[in-house]
Amino acid sequence: MLLHCNASCCTSTFSLISSSLRRHDHPEDSQDTVIRRRHNARSLSLFTRHNQNLKQNKNLNESQETFVPPRHDDDDRSKLLELSLVTRRTPQFPGSIYAQSASDPDIASSLPSLRKFLGSDGEGESEREMIAKALEIRRKVTKEIIKESLVRKGRFGITYATNVTDRLGEFVDHVMIEAAALKRLPEYSETRFNIRARTVIEDSNFVALVRWLKYHEFSYNRIGKIICMSKGNLDSIRIMIEWLKTIHVKGEFIGVAFLRSGDNILQRSRKELDEIVEYLESNGVRRDWMGYVVGRCPELLSFSMEEVKTRVDFFMKMGMNQNDFGTMVFDYPKILGFFSFQEMDKKISYLKEFGLSTEEVGRLLAFKPHLMGCSIEERWKPLVKYFYYLGISKDGMKRILVVKPILYCIDLEKTIAPKVRFFQDMGIPNEAIGNMLVKFPSLLTNSLYKKIRPVVIFLLNRAGVSQKDIGKVIAMDPALLGCSIGTKLEPNMRYYVSLGIRIHQLGEMIADFPMLLRYNVDILRPKYSYLRRTMIRPLQDLIEFPRFFSYSLERRIIPRHTTMVENRVNFKLRYMLACTDEEFERRVRDKVERRERFEAGLDSEDSQLLDETISDEEVASSDSPEVEEE
Repeated sequence: MLLHCNASCCTSTFSLISSSLRRHDHPEDSQDTVIRRRHNARSLSLFTRHNQNLKQNKNLNESQETFVPPRHDDDDRSKLLELSLVTRRTPQFPGSIYAQSASDPDIASSLPSLRKFLGSDGEGESEREMIAKALEIRRKVTKEIIKESLVRKGRFGITYATNVTDRLGEFVDHVMIEAAALKRLPEYSETRFNIRARTVIEDSNFVALVRWLKYHEFSYNRIGKIICMSKGNLDSIRIMIEWLKTIHVKGEFIGVAFLRSGDNILQRSRKELDEIVEYLESNGVRRDWMGYVVGRCPELLSFSMEEVKTRVDFFMKMGMNQNDFGTMVFDYPKILGFFSFQEMDKKISYLKEFGLSTEEVGRLLAFKPHLMGCSIEERWKPLVKYFYYLGISKDGMKRILVVKPILYCIDLEKTIAPKVRFFQDMGIPNEAIGNMLVKFPSLLTNSLYKKIRPVVIFLLNRAGVSQKDIGKVIAMDPALLGCSIGTKLEPNMRYYVSLGIRIHQLGEMIADFPMLLRYNVDILRPKYSYLRRTMIRPLQDLIEFPRFFSYSLERRIIPRHTTMVENRVNFKLRYMLACTDEEFERRVRDKVERRERFEAGLDSEDSQLLDETISDEEVASSDSPEVEEE
């Protein structure tokens, strides 16, 4: 009996469940359904208990629909919006209340009503705030779809795909809008947003473009900015890059040209850009220079043809020819498109205050166009005041500007002032320093620690110049500080020592004539050979008058020595060479007359020493030596 009862109970239970399932599948017959089987007490109690459980679950779901947690109201609302717009089902802990996707089978039982949850009686958020929050969540969904496309189809790393996606704000909005617009089409009217968004991304060739840009060494920052500039027309990016390659823009400057040429660069036709390039080429900018110019001044691509012509004419009116204009633009491309006309006019007017004409300013800019990039208030005016403090006149400043215009572009405190303080520490007065700078402006462009100080140390330790004479040597010949120790100063010093001159004597010779170390040894050898073999002069004469090496052998030394031999007269080297031709002829005539008087017995022997009384001032007032430096 026990076995029979158990079997009957199981059969009754199975029949109850089967009948309930049939009522669930055919709800229209549920009202007329009549239990046709008779049940015993056990099966009837089981059926009653099952119905009670169903009612309890239904009441629980209804309470969940009307209950709003008081302490976590905002969090639950945000979570509800996210759950209604998520793309994929995420892992969920057991016992979770809300479903994760609309495709879940228990969505009706677990997800409460959105309208009922947020409140339809004005107690919840406003409709605009709800839409804004929904759009923000939809934007996050779109970013996840873009990231997924980069990882799966582009084979990019997750980190790289995340960095690129985070910089595609405008493109994300474009994909979101286009995906929403696809729903109007009949073939996409029943599709989900995710499918439509992937379709937009595939049709735009986004993944292939990112791969192509990365291959051309674009960083993800530039990739994001360039794609956002395209406003959805990604094909224009590839077309523009191919055009930039035709004018020889290379490497990272392709990205620079995109980012600095303005937002309308992708909307310009290729014909307009070709006209700008051809016009610049007709005015001296060579074709193979065009990539360098456009890569460093991409603002040219944003100008209209009329503005480009106006800028070119601005420089042509200053007396430049096509060659000068082309080299100027190549040396400093920013000069053509980076500065406004008002700023350029102001700087040209300031340069004219130094006494330069318009044509001279044009030649100056053609030689050093970087002047246009210097600030008047921050660069030029402080430098002019500093030169005035050193006693440099307006003409001296003009000479510095013409000879070495780069001095008006370098930093005063970091480059010029330390060198001037170094000369002051050597005992050179400010006026002498000013004369040094006017005489040799390149002095301020030499490195203090790599060029100037090593030369001073060489003169003191190797060339025999004393501490008290070093300032005099530098002030007399500042170009000495620009010479190379290994190729110029050291070989010359060794040559003089090989002639038998001692180091301390060489130091005195340098103090008397600092240019001695700057001559070419090949020029010195024939002069010394003529002095010793033909003129038969002792070495002491050379030590007393080191300027002998500064005079031309063919034009001065040989002709005057020949004249002295023919007239049987003799002078020291100082009186032989340090005078004009007229003065030398007068001295020879006087010397011949005194000799004839002496031979006739009219003068004493003391008159033969008249040339010894010629003062140094008279010698110094004669013509300067003929320098044969190189």
